[in-house]
Amino acid sequence: MTVTRRTFLAGSGALALPLLLAGCGFVQTAPAEKRQGTLTFTTWGTDAELAGFRAAIAAFEAANEGATVELNAVPYEQMFTNIDAQLQAGNPPDIFRVPYYTFGAYAGRGQLLDLKPLLSADRQAQFTPQAWAAVQNGDGTFGLPHHTDTSAILVNLDLFRQAGIDASEIPTSADQAWTWEQLDALGARLRAGLSADRWPWAYNWQGNGVTRWLSLLFQSDGAFLESDQKTPAIDSDAAREAVAFSSSFFTKNYVPANNTIASSSYAAESWFSQSVAMVWSGAFQIPDADTTADFEWTATYAPRNVRAGSDFGGNALVATANTQQPELAASFLEFVTDAGPMRDFCRAASLLPTRADLLNDQLTFDVRPELAPVFAGQAALVQPQDVAQVASPSMSGIIPVLKQQLDLAFTGAQDAATTVTTMSSGIQAATGG
Repeated sequence: MTVTRRTFLAGSGALALPLLLAGCGFVQTAPAEKRQGTLTFTTWGTDAELAGFRAAIAAFEAANEGATVELNAVPYEQMFTNIDAQLQAGNPPDIFRVPYYTFGAYAGRGQLLDLKPLLSADRQAQFTPQAWAAVQNGDGTFGLPHHTDTSAILVNLDLFRQAGIDASEIPTSADQAWTWEQLDALGARLRAGLSADRWPWAYNWQGNGVTRWLSLLFQSDGAFLESDQKTPAIDSDAAREAVAFSSSFFTKNYVPANNTIASSSYAAESWFSQSVAMVWSGAFQIPDADTTADFEWTATYAPRNVRAGSDFGGNALVATANTQQPELAASFLEFVTDAGPMRDFCRAASLLPTRADLLNDQLTFDVRPELAPVFAGQAALVQPQDVAQVASPSMSGIIPVLKQQLDLAFTGAQDAATTVTTMSSGIQAATGG
């Protein structure tokens, strides 16, 4: 999910993005007569994101005479209430944008178009394995991965200096990322060196962002589902370790007391206000930080334990199962996820591409381009098997279980063992596994 301090409106789209048709490599697979007509496309987005979609639509229409795409931009808070109501009423848009952790629920209910028979033969090879895994359900491909984001750590260098910690101690490569033990030691130093109204860090697990807690589970080499996406796998030493470690953020006073799952405030707000020295955050926060943060800051990699692990954020683009123009919808989705449009969209919006050919040394952002390798390197650590779990059709039922049980653990109401045991029962009830 992309949530920022910027307002999600049906925006003016005042930013213009360059979108070049030449050399983008797009090959139309549907016959010309199947690429005519009107598609409806519903999304939310920042101004930069909406401008990117509008530029891609204009280029698609120019390349396909007789084809039009009507963009409906809505606030994120209304997006899925509207989509669910339209699906229920039988009048959804042809195409919409969906977070990967929500994708499985729509695909599992048969509400999305299986694109597999409509895509060009080499389409799978163009995406990273992690991205491709995120849009699979059973034997079908029910969307195309448009972009991703993952949580690295934004660091307030001014607060580090106040605590007597030099910038040279901040990891500059993934293999130097702090271990959990090193992060804990850093937390103790920050806690001792900062005033009582400042904290070492905040974690971005609020609301449905609870799926980002799973990064800690993966870092312990744990899982919450078996490969069938149904059978609970969370009753493990790895999960108990992850719950105990994250609960220690509260008992050791490393995070503000309101940095819980149920908090109405996002973690980034405490970082922007300089209440915390570090925050787990996606790259999408970079433009805001560049324009509004009145302190020196940088980014570094998320910690590691048994292995590295990160959340696979971002969004896919999907077509609804009852679209009257499946070939046109598939052609548009392929076009938008081709190299040129995806590159320009991600550069302007500070998001990561899902195409393997774009994740290279030339990957950059329009704002703070030197930080792009940090987030790209973090995303490269995501494992396909981790992504596949989050794409479970039962994820909408699993998320409330994670929310409730982790909040109980973080507030000290139950220990790690009880939390994991109850999680396992709740996940089994949600999946029927």
